[in-house]
Amino acid sequence: MDLVEIIKALGDENRLRIMNLLLDDKLCVCELEAILDLNQSNVSRHLTRLKNAGIIKSQKKAQWIFYGLNDKFKSENELLVNYLKNRFASEEFTNDVSRLKAYRESKFTCVDIRSNTQELNKELFRIFEED
Repeated sequence: MDLVEIIKALGDENRLRIMNLLLDDKLCVCELEAILDLNQSNVSRHLTRLKNAGIIKSQKKAQWIFYGLNDKFKSENELLVNYLKNRFASEEFTNDVSRLKAYRESKFTCVDIRSNTQELNKELFRIFEED
């Protein structure tokens, strides 16, 4: 993995937000969209950049593609990953983790997000704001 590409890929707030959520979890594009309140195009573009740098990997399950941190990246960059975990815990990234937790505790799934986006977004927004 090229260090320059890794640093460039991490040089964007939204990509850092995505990485923060993927440190300990696997999520699909629609879940990232809902949690981060970003559109599909933006999320996909950022995921592609992180994947091309070798930071994340994808896994297809039925019609869904789930993204998670690349094990090779974690093992080869343990100090960087630990540094980022510490920074994520103490900065504005904690709001995203709270939204992920609220989503996980809700009754919603990827299927719900895809099938009823407008209504679901209102409900998720309500849940996220309560947390």
